[in-house]
Amino acid sequence: MDKRQSIASSGVDAVRSVTPERDLSAQWASAEKACFDAGAAYLAAVEQFDGIVTAQAQAAFQNAAHELGEAAKAVDRFYSAHRDALEHARSALAATPRLAQDAKAAAEKAQLAVASADPAFTDYPSIRSAWRAVDAAVASLDTVMSTRDALGARTAAANVREAAAALEEAVAAAPGRTNEARSALASVRTRVEAVNTRFDRLAPAFSSLLREFNAASSADLSGNERLSARHIEQAQEDLSAARASAECGNPEESLDYIAQARAHLSDAEKLVDAVTERLAMLRQVKSDPTRKEQAVRFTLRDAQQLAVNRGLVAEWGSVLDAQLARIDRANAALTGTHPDYWSYLQDLDSISSFITGVIDRMRGSAR
Repeated sequence: MDKRQSIASSGVDAVRSVTPERDLSAQWASAEKACFDAGAAYLAAVEQFDGIVTAQAQAAFQNAAHELGEAAKAVDRFYSAHRDALEHARSALAATPRLAQDAKAAAEKAQLAVASADPAFTDYPSIRSAWRAVDAAVASLDTVMSTRDALGARTAAANVREAAAALEEAVAAAPGRTNEARSALASVRTRVEAVNTRFDRLAPAFSSLLREFNAASSADLSGNERLSARHIEQAQEDLSAARASAECGNPEESLDYIAQARAHLSDAEKLVDAVTERLAMLRQVKSDPTRKEQAVRFTLRDAQQLAVNRGLVAEWGSVLDAQLARIDRANAALTGTHPDYWSYLQDLDSISSFITGVIDRMRGSAR
């Protein structure tokens, strides 16, 4: 019984250490208690009747033997029910030191690869960063291995292998960085030219907005020309810095500057497009003001029909009727030589969004 108990108990400890979410302690408790009770009964019989041959002594030893047998059976039942989990956990726990050793070997191999690489690559930020990550992962693994946290050790070992792989990838990618930077420089130069061409359309588009539409329709765009010009200027500064870094043999630094240049160009494009797209949108609304309005009215009718079909008129009918009044007010505001079409569109978008929200709530309440 004691041998069975020891094997099962070590398996339970292994499960708790390796896969704590599958802890079997609660299931093991009753069998373990039976072992303790049986052991106590045996020891009590020995202490009281050792060397004594009487009917009472024989009964005590027979009772203890029965309890030991039943306890052993309880252990066997527990082990049989959880054999896969217990044996897998024991194997995994036993393999943990080997996993840690293999992970550290992988780290050493990756760092040796740096030592044998072209010395020009060792100063690349990607390699320096990856090297530090390997050192930190190995130090963390050493710390965890000094405890009895098997799960933590396996996780730390996996982190070491991941860091080692990242370092090897950085070393392998290093020779191609120069060509990558050269290609990226050419690409960004072309994009700067394209964004400048788009920027040239901003001022005429904004002028058209002011001339054709209510001033309020473009008030929020008044700073776009200045801001987009600044982003283009910053992109050009980054491009110059990228070119200088590439010429000095720092392709990764060059790529960082290129990334910044691209971000500035993207911001500049958004600012330019906001003006040109606003002009196109307002011209479309001016040519047919009712198109957007009819779409919103159609959505409202659908919502009202849904309320009727699902018996929700008492709850949502007046709310939806109020949206019809909002649509009418938005339409009535289109007055004067230059109606505020932008506010009109924003009002309709707000009404449409509100109606969609009501539809979603009505559908949800019916489930």
